[in-house]
Amino acid sequence: MNPLPQNPVVASGSFAAMKSVPYRLQFIAYVLAMMADNIEHVISYWVVFQKFHSPTLGGFAVLSHWLPFLLFSVAVGGLADRFDPRRIIQCGMLLFIVASSGWGFFFITDTIQMWHAMLLLVIHGCAGVLWQTPNQLLLYDLVGPADLPSAVRLNAMARYLGILVGPAVGGVIMLTLGTSHGIIFNTLFYLPMLIWLFWAPVRDKSVAVRRFAVRGLADIVLTMRAIGTQPVLTAMTWLAGLTSFMIGNAYHAQMPGFAGDLGHGDPGVSYSVLLAADAAGALLAGIALESWGRLKGTPRTAILLAMLWSAALLGFAAVRIYPIAIVLLFFAGFFELSFNTMAQALVQLNAPPDIRGRVVGLYNMAGLGMRAFSGITVGLFGAAIGIHWSLGLSAAVLLALLLWLYRRGARQA
Repeated sequence: MNPLPQNPVVASGSFAAMKSVPYRLQFIAYVLAMMADNIEHVISYWVVFQKFHSPTLGGFAVLSHWLPFLLFSVAVGGLADRFDPRRIIQCGMLLFIVASSGWGFFFITDTIQMWHAMLLLVIHGCAGVLWQTPNQLLLYDLVGPADLPSAVRLNAMARYLGILVGPAVGGVIMLTLGTSHGIIFNTLFYLPMLIWLFWAPVRDKSVAVRRFAVRGLADIVLTMRAIGTQPVLTAMTWLAGLTSFMIGNAYHAQMPGFAGDLGHGDPGVSYSVLLAADAAGALLAGIALESWGRLKGTPRTAILLAMLWSAALLGFAAVRIYPIAIVLLFFAGFFELSFNTMAQALVQLNAPPDIRGRVVGLYNMAGLGMRAFSGITVGLFGAAIGIHWSLGLSAAVLLALLLWLYRRGARQA
């Protein structure tokens, strides 16, 4: 087997991607769409919980969000290889608008039933997979390979900005417009991305002549074979799959329990602070990496950063002191954004141009789709043995697996 190489991501200048006017417009539209995504979660989850009080529906919401990435990421990547990714993203935006409008209709008429909620959650999940994989390819088209690492980091920052701002804006919208009209108003935040994509720059036409037909399940097998001879792509796909399967973001769903166990004042406030610490660490990582601009991305560096993320979460699971827990979550957010953006940039830069969409789709299938199972490793086991033990054991096992992945490359270097 080939060593973990070389072909590092050479650090670009500070906020290099922002020099591109099309990228700046994409960044603004991405923040607004991500904010709208999270506003929809806040309003719809609140109303559905008040209506049904169903833990099963809550679990289905998590599954419906990530399962489409597992099932369709490679197929959507294949579509983005063959067709214009801008149009695929626009289809995703339209599905988001359909989902938000559907919630609004059922809230206004007070006719929502369980199957309505499940259908809208599935539509929302499918919209996400139509958005994310083609959007990663769009970054390559907007800034090119030289500034791609900067664009990936900045988009990750945009994602966390949406996650931080979305719930707050969603709360304000619920208070001012109410849930029914508020979630319909939320559709406006998807429009900038939908409209801007009509004028977004077109990719290099020379790549189009080498695109292949989309073949469904066969694409997954063929793409796995294609990256099997390329150690960078193999290692980063393994990294994405292991981190998502073992932990993913399932600990976020358990955060109310951690806040209650830490016993520091009002559990609601403690819960918000813990989530904010994780997101703030990620934002600082993006700003620091962009400002510093000297960190070269290699597979080993990405794996080491993932190991530090695992160690931070292991410490968080074990600690019972609230201020220390906040600090550990801050570092967890910092390391998570660092290794994820580095891995994504490595995948895009090392992927063969004619199947870049499929390779990015396979990476997303591992990195996002496998999160559907982290509810078992962290969530289900948490119900059986306690959330501290389940997260701690998951982090410890992941740390061991990442050490194996790192040594596997080092032995052959």
